[in-house]
Amino acid sequence: MAFADQQRWITVQQKTFTKWLNAKLIQRDLEVKDIVQDMSDGKFENANLALDFIRSRGVQMTNIGAEDIVDGNRKIVLGLIWTLILRFTISDINQEGMSAKEGLLLWCQRKTACYDEVEVRDFSASWNDGLAFCALLDIHRPDLIDFDSLDKSDHKGNMQLAFDLASEEIGIPKLLDVEDVADVAKPDERSLMTYIAYWFHAFSQMEKVENAGRRVEKFVNSMQGVWEMQSTYEKRIAELLKNINAQRDEWSQSTFEGTYADAKAQAADFSKYKRGQKRDWVAEKSDLATLLGNIKTKLGTYRLRPYEPPAHLSLNKLEDDWTSLAQKEMGRAQLINETIRDIKNALRKSFADKANDFAMALKTMQMAISGLDGDLEDQLHHVRKLSSNLAPLDRYLETILDVETKCIEANIEENDFTTYSYDELAYELTLVKSSVQKKLAFLENQMVARNMTNLTPIQLEEFESVFRHFDRDDSNALQELEFSAALASLGLVFSEDEMHDYFWETSGGKDEVTFEQFIRFMVDVTEDQNTAEQVFQSFREVADGKPYVTEMDLRHSLVPDEVIEQLNGIMPLHTGPDMSADRGMPQYDYIAFMEKMLNNQKESDQVPSGVLQDRTNVGESGPRKDGKANGRQI
Repeated sequence: MAFADQQRWITVQQKTFTKWLNAKLIQRDLEVKDIVQDMSDGKFENANLALDFIRSRGVQMTNIGAEDIVDGNRKIVLGLIWTLILRFTISDINQEGMSAKEGLLLWCQRKTACYDEVEVRDFSASWNDGLAFCALLDIHRPDLIDFDSLDKSDHKGNMQLAFDLASEEIGIPKLLDVEDVADVAKPDERSLMTYIAYWFHAFSQMEKVENAGRRVEKFVNSMQGVWEMQSTYEKRIAELLKNINAQRDEWSQSTFEGTYADAKAQAADFSKYKRGQKRDWVAEKSDLATLLGNIKTKLGTYRLRPYEPPAHLSLNKLEDDWTSLAQKEMGRAQLINETIRDIKNALRKSFADKANDFAMALKTMQMAISGLDGDLEDQLHHVRKLSSNLAPLDRYLETILDVETKCIEANIEENDFTTYSYDELAYELTLVKSSVQKKLAFLENQMVARNMTNLTPIQLEEFESVFRHFDRDDSNALQELEFSAALASLGLVFSEDEMHDYFWETSGGKDEVTFEQFIRFMVDVTEDQNTAEQVFQSFREVADGKPYVTEMDLRHSLVPDEVIEQLNGIMPLHTGPDMSADRGMPQYDYIAFMEKMLNNQKESDQVPSGVLQDRTNVGESGPRKDGKANGRQI
């Protein structure tokens, strides 16, 4: 039995080693058919030369001589081939510092550890069911075999499948036949080690290739990232430089309309740029510097030539353009501020020029009004001319208001070029208008009064004073209620219907009574009450029928003191009979006084008879209507 086993492993080894030799000699187009015969057909010298070369490569050979090979000693030849296999196929297998055999076994164990049906303990019986070979295929090339679907009891089928796939798909030569291993209680260890070493080298090479591929992939991926980063950098910096140059050009070409609104709008746009776009650019500038640094770091990791961007896309170019932008930005800010200051000063001067001119015009008109002199007609003509100049002043004041509005919009709170404000000028214009209107009314009234020769100056003064008092709106006219109140203040009271009729008749059917109409109405009322006979009768009534009148009589009649003083100075003393009660006090001869007045009517301006008439009998009877007095005296 031992002899049979020995012959079997010799046969298996001879077959396996022959295939190993043929796998090596295929490059020289040589083939070994019988390992013992083919190696022993050479001359002694050739065999010895071959052995010397093998020893020169560091292969230790014991008890192997050229004569053994030439004589065709099978065991010696197989031992020599095994020595070569160990040296050139197995010895370079090193796992964690172990020997080649132990390293190869450890590699097999690690690769098959995750398979419950596989347990690799040696290079003999652990492989006779074919599952270890299938596991090695599945762990390295799962695309070639489905381990879970294998029939674990089909040892030969599984082994044949593994050998075929290893040969056809991976290029591992079939050094073993299935029957040499499958279901063999103790397959030849050397043959299995030789064959499995091919698997190790094939899969190790595959792993090397895969690792190399992964390194290439990783490198390409990394470089792809670098290339993309470079492309991104160049695009982003080009865009940033483009935007910076566009902004500089925009500022260079920008113009101002000369209005505060436009300057303020451009200032707002500039402020918006600094808060928004500029900050984005600052961040982008920083990001680009970081991005370029990352690119250089990545390239340095692979010891590759550093990336240098084109000159027109370099950070130095960006820094130069950024410096230029900063200078433009400063100039832009200064220009905007200077423009706003100039516009504000222009608005101040514009307002001041107009306000000062307007104030001068008002002052000129005031002086013209206060300096009026000469004939009434000339004064009236001059005042009317002044009145016609008021409308242009209104329009000019609107212009001043427009400029002041612009000053307010420009937040101008002070103006060193003038002390006037719109409100002040508007108020002063109101005063001038009032002065012109009052002066015009006064002159027109004086013209009317001058033509009223049948009224005394004192009467005219009183009537004019009453008229002005009730002319609340300075329109030189009285409404119906004002007209009624004015008459009542003069002692003339009528019923509501009578008053309405008088107003309607006096105004000529209009809704107001002018000064001239008022004076004519008062003339109509008083013209038949101021005759000398009536005054004489009034004196008689005051004297209670006596031919003289005393100061006490005048006081009892409520004659004002100043009138009494005037009468005392112009009336002659009485020299006739008198009342005992009046003796001892001055007695005035009103009869002689009135006779003198009747004889000197043309010299009435030398005796202020109007005072007497005005203070004693104004309103004694109502106004005449159709020749009749219908009013009552108060």
